[in-house]
Amino acid sequence: MVDSGVIAYAHYNGDHPPRREILPMRSLKVSDVMWNHIEPVRCGTQLTKVVKTLLHNHVTGLPVVDDQRHVIGFISEQDCIHALLVSGYHREGDPLVDDVMFRKPVTISAEMSVVDLAQNLGAGKPKVYPVVDHGKLIGIVTRTAILAELARTGFGLEPPKHASAEY
Repeated sequence: MVDSGVIAYAHYNGDHPPRREILPMRSLKVSDVMWNHIEPVRCGTQLTKVVKTLLHNHVTGLPVVDDQRHVIGFISEQDCIHALLVSGYHREGDPLVDDVMFRKPVTISAEMSVVDLAQNLGAGKPKVYPVVDHGKLIGIVTRTAILAELARTGFGLEPPKHASAEY
């Protein structure tokens, strides 16, 4: 388990037990790594437009919002793949995001600790989280952005250009 403010890791150099090093890490918040430069998907948007947005922005999913920017759903690459296969097979035309989106998305606060969020990531959990303030969308945070920031802060690694595009 990682405590807020430090990253601890074991370095094995042949000694028993392995030598542990503590690396200082500032108290990161989701607001430090979130991406707020992307336009969310609006209700009624055609799925082909959503696909273009996902591909253009190199993200695996996007929040769906109403006119007041309240998050009412989430659309992922997998949702789009399935819907396009079905609509193409049945020649139903371009589906709307409303018909495909997941309607109970997990949202997080901009004040949430990145360390806390990172500890809760796991298989089956979202890869993209909508970030809300007072119930309104203010950005998204991706697993890639969290990984890149933890690697940079804890180990001095600079993320590749495609990773930094996500935050």
